[in-house]
Amino acid sequence: MPEVVIPIGPQHPALKEPVNFKVVADGEIIVRLELDVSYNHRGIEKAAEQRDFVRVVPLLERVCGICSHSHTTVFVKGIEEAMKLEIPRRAQYIRTIVAELERMHSHLLWLGVAAHEIGFNTLFMWTWRDRELVQDMLEELTGNRVNYGINEVGGVRRDLTPALVKASLDRLPYLAERIAKYTAMASKQRTMLLRFQGVGKLTEAEALKYGAVGPTARASGVDYDVRKDDPYLSYPDVPWKVVTDDHGDVFGRTLVRVGELVESTNIVRHCLENLPEGAIRIQPPRAAPKGEVLSRYEAPRGELVHFIRTNNTDKAERLDIRTPTLANWTSVAVSLVGQNLADIPVVVAAIDPCLSCTSRITIVDPEGAETGTMTWDELRAHGIRFYREREGI
Repeated sequence: MPEVVIPIGPQHPALKEPVNFKVVADGEIIVRLELDVSYNHRGIEKAAEQRDFVRVVPLLERVCGICSHSHTTVFVKGIEEAMKLEIPRRAQYIRTIVAELERMHSHLLWLGVAAHEIGFNTLFMWTWRDRELVQDMLEELTGNRVNYGINEVGGVRRDLTPALVKASLDRLPYLAERIAKYTAMASKQRTMLLRFQGVGKLTEAEALKYGAVGPTARASGVDYDVRKDDPYLSYPDVPWKVVTDDHGDVFGRTLVRVGELVESTNIVRHCLENLPEGAIRIQPPRAAPKGEVLSRYEAPRGELVHFIRTNNTDKAERLDIRTPTLANWTSVAVSLVGQNLADIPVVVAAIDPCLSCTSRITIVDPEGAETGTMTWDELRAHGIRFYREREGI
């Protein structure tokens, strides 16, 4: 049977964001996958370089709606390192609480999406109902449900009152009970076992070779988590363990995420019960000295990296963002080979992809000459010109 190319996207009813999959199949079996992810470039890195450290933080929250706290924390953490600032322990704990609530919100959302992809819509509705409880907690603690606005260079913007701490602690037992139910379902429920076990296999060697991160890598036996291997915030003070699994398939990625839901609940409880007294911020200097920082953070999807170059001003000279989705796309292309066409949605969903924080732009000079970098105005003009020429305007 001849190979057939099946295009999926960039605009497709099953896709929430634009991405183009060119699936090469032999009958029902996938032979190769070609990815084109650059349909949603917004120029946030370049825009961030035009803003001072105060104004850039709200912008970076918009890199990804699910990982908004992740992006602001990894950035301010890097700037604080460049400035050699030690922020108050209470601020560290508050950042950790919001970080783990964000992880719970993300994993519950993912579990619902994965259930929806296999037609298990009851689980989808259950998990998203319980996710609302987490978002209610985030709204109470920060004032917002999506972009929390809690971080600033030097600490956090809002303190937690005793009433807020008590309200959050009161919600945790119910969440823990629900998460225990999902943990039991993930390992026993027939529909999930049939559709997840053996699907999207990725060995430990492949995960390491192709640079997989987060639950995708830990489900293949890679014992790596930035919170443990390069500790930050209050994680060194909190008793918790890295969740790994050796199945290497979508089933394993599910077990890792529900296991992390348990760990995140315990981390939040510990931080709320042991919240240090004291200030929540210190006054940072206006400018950061000249230097380069590689700031790392364990986002819900995996290791998030911000490379920051400072130059004795109040702006970053260079900001380069490596998101976990960008790191995990290669593992999708590898783990889909040999699978059935019907497995595409669940294997892709298993890395919890975010297209809006993935796309990048690279301008290639066909003559091979160096083109340098663009200013913000040049990038905007290039975008307008590109679309006018493409549409024949």
